[in-house]
Amino acid sequence: MNIHSRDVDKEIERSEAQAALDVLRSFIAEKGADALDGPHLTALRGLLPAAYPELSREFPDNFLVDAAYRDTLPDLQNGPSSLIRGENRVIQHVGISNFRLPISFATKPGGSIMLETSVTGTVSLEADKKGINMSRIMRSFYKHADERFSFDVVSAVLDDYKSDLESFDARIALRFSYPVKVHSLRSSLSGYQYYDITLELVEHEGVRHKMMHLDYVYSSTCPCSLELSEHARQSRGQLATPHSQRSVARISLKFEQGEKLWFEDVIDMCRRAVPTETQVMVKREDEQAFAELNAANPIFVEDAARLFAEQLSADARISDYRVAASHQESLHSHNAVSVLTNGSTFASNSIDPRFFESLIHRG
Repeated sequence: MNIHSRDVDKEIERSEAQAALDVLRSFIAEKGADALDGPHLTALRGLLPAAYPELSREFPDNFLVDAAYRDTLPDLQNGPSSLIRGENRVIQHVGISNFRLPISFATKPGGSIMLETSVTGTVSLEADKKGINMSRIMRSFYKHADERFSFDVVSAVLDDYKSDLESFDARIALRFSYPVKVHSLRSSLSGYQYYDITLELVEHEGVRHKMMHLDYVYSSTCPCSLELSEHARQSRGQLATPHSQRSVARISLKFEQGEKLWFEDVIDMCRRAVPTETQVMVKREDEQAFAELNAANPIFVEDAARLFAEQLSADARISDYRVAASHQESLHSHNAVSVLTNGSTFASNSIDPRFFESLIHRG
């Protein structure tokens, strides 16, 4: 019998080594790891993947976290600057957006109203800091959640989470829908008009700024279309109607320090500027009155911006402001828009590409 021995000097191919490991794994799977009990076979265990530990699949209801255990938990956001990915720079805003809770707001008549409120809270993050503990923003807010909210309360929240997060700049925005009962134009009906409002408190370089943003929804009748319709009636006896459309103005304003400005005050300014606010409850006599009101107040989008600005400029409690108006044209397949600013707070050479898309009333 001829015996052919392996050429020990031959280089072992990768595929041969892989095949040998596959055989070894199959052997372990069939016989168990204890089958490797010889001195040479035991050494091979190091080449095999460790067995995955047996883990509990039941939720431990009774497990209690103590301080010692908590200290062992990983905390990557408070890690060293060596963990920073990307360029090591200051971040102007980092935090959470749209966490919701019910908040009580004071009303001008002296009462209060509980409203679902969407909160955005951010802070600045210094270079060399990996990140922030975002839950601290919510915890700071919940400390004051049972208070009737005002800018003084929001300022206290800002103090808390600036201290907790060791930040130099911070911002809080509260967004909600504020109901006001309005009466119909000629009938005895009344109903609630809802105004999208955001209160904003910003601290930058040690100075705090109080701001309000309010969306006012109105009807805009085109002055040009009104005149053309009248021309058709008078010159040719042709019935024609001017085009009008639902329109939205977003009024953004900054308070002078120490001044109080009620939501109702800003709504009244808007009504004085452009009285054709959309209606809530309507009978036939109200619809006729609304047609007459629109005919008495035709308005281009340029007119709207200036009329709102006239009211805002006349109130000493307001310093900087911005008026952004969008007339959602029924004549065109596009909207007519305008932006007017006063002061440096809202001035910008750039406009968010989707800013005007947000100027819409969602029923």
